[in-house]
Amino acid sequence: MDKRVQDIEIKDFTYDLPESRIAKYPLPERDSSKLLIYRDGAIQETTYSKIADFLPQHSLLIFNNTKVIQARLNFKNLNGARIEIFCLEPGALNPEYATAMSQQGSVEWKCFIGRLVKWKEKVITKNANDLSLNAEMVGESGGVYTIRFTWQPEQFSFAEILQHFGEMPIPPYMKRESEKIDESRYQTVYAREHGSVAAPTAGLHFTDGIFESLGTKSISTDFVTLHVGAGTFKPVKSDTMAGHDMHAEWIEVRREFVEKILMFISNAMSKQKIISVGTTSLRTLESLYWMGVKASINPDSTLDQLEILQWDAYDLPQEVNPADAMRALLSWMDYNVIQNIFCRTKILIAPPYKLKTAKALITNFHQPNSTLLLLVAAVVGSDWQMIYNYALRNDFRFLSYGDGSLLFSK
Repeated sequence: MDKRVQDIEIKDFTYDLPESRIAKYPLPERDSSKLLIYRDGAIQETTYSKIADFLPQHSLLIFNNTKVIQARLNFKNLNGARIEIFCLEPGALNPEYATAMSQQGSVEWKCFIGRLVKWKEKVITKNANDLSLNAEMVGESGGVYTIRFTWQPEQFSFAEILQHFGEMPIPPYMKRESEKIDESRYQTVYAREHGSVAAPTAGLHFTDGIFESLGTKSISTDFVTLHVGAGTFKPVKSDTMAGHDMHAEWIEVRREFVEKILMFISNAMSKQKIISVGTTSLRTLESLYWMGVKASINPDSTLDQLEILQWDAYDLPQEVNPADAMRALLSWMDYNVIQNIFCRTKILIAPPYKLKTAKALITNFHQPNSTLLLLVAAVVGSDWQMIYNYALRNDFRFLSYGDGSLLFSK
């Protein structure tokens, strides 16, 4: 009998990851990375450039089009000591990313502060090339600080300010400073919506050439937006999942996208051929299902009430058909005259969870003791150990700039 997800012990989802196996830099060509293919208990190897050969014809690939912002801002106090401000997400005044990024002259943002003890002045300032950026602390909650940024000249947007002053927030496990190469390579070729502080790394391997090969095989593509937060690197420190607080992330999808998902899961020829490119795309797809479940239970729900909490996927009724859930969500959108859903999710996908929307997952190799490894285990079961052992024995590169896998669910 499967354990309750709350009772899962994280020690059962660890492995020895040598420092030498962590990819510190990307390969010269995006699609030359190795690709492990897992299907029906068997493993094959290829490269990303040939991924279309291993995907079912007429399937639908879902990508996350979020764009990594240069979220790391380094200031100095009056004595020259460095203070790092790491932008996490927009503040309460302008919670929507597009609105916050387009603000001119000033904006509030929730941030982590590095070397906080050095921040003695009310306002710290950074100058470069006739631009000036000021930062002032205006609030704090749970170690996250609300910072009011102001700048001159005021006609620049905050997106432009970050582009000018910020640095690419490469993951801490790379143990190096960001470099020029990261500005392009820690970004997918289809990145569009500013907001992430970490890349949806499964998509880093895709090129225009791959998209052409997908079209040749009549494989469709579509995009969601989930802005990846710093919590994606948060390790599970409690013995069981009951003690872990899942990080929240913002998702944004169009009505047309929900309609397409409904079409695929309703059509017998297309059923179960939705393939998620990355864990963030999968979290978005599965969150939409559970939002639909909530809408079917209470059609009068507010958008806030549709937000997916950590245990919702285990506490809500399990018998709702995926197509019915999507229909309920579309009906809710019609009733509320909403064309786009912008909502938070804290969904936790871990064994014994069964996928509701996708048949396969394309993803990189993840850190030990992480919720991302739990998600992989939900897709392939206990075979995750066989997959990771194979990757370690066969010189696969791990984590964000590493190689990847195409995993068909059991």
